[in-house]
Amino acid sequence: MTSKQRAYLKSISSTYEPIFQIGKSSITPAMVDAVSEALAARELIKVSVLKNCADDPRDIAELLAERTRSQVVHVIGKKIVLYRANPKKEDRKIILPLD
Repeated sequence: MTSKQRAYLKSISSTYEPIFQIGKSSITPAMVDAVSEALAARELIKVSVLKNCADDPRDIAELLAERTRSQVVHVIGKKIVLYRANPKKEDRKIILPLD
């Protein structure tokens, strides 16, 4: 992902509300499955890490991205933004700009 594409995704995600919250149980297999399903449906999602979670949000973002085969757009404070393009080009909801 290029910096221009990342900036585009950041601008889109600024209006999004988090659809998942990660608490003290951190990353569970059920959470990974739910995030993966949401990425398949939306392509771009925002996740919130609660204060009672002892893990670092950046570590959580990398782990979630690895397990869901997505990309970390950015992590700001306790908010994580993930992106995974739909494999079918005609079904994509977000068209990334080219360089």
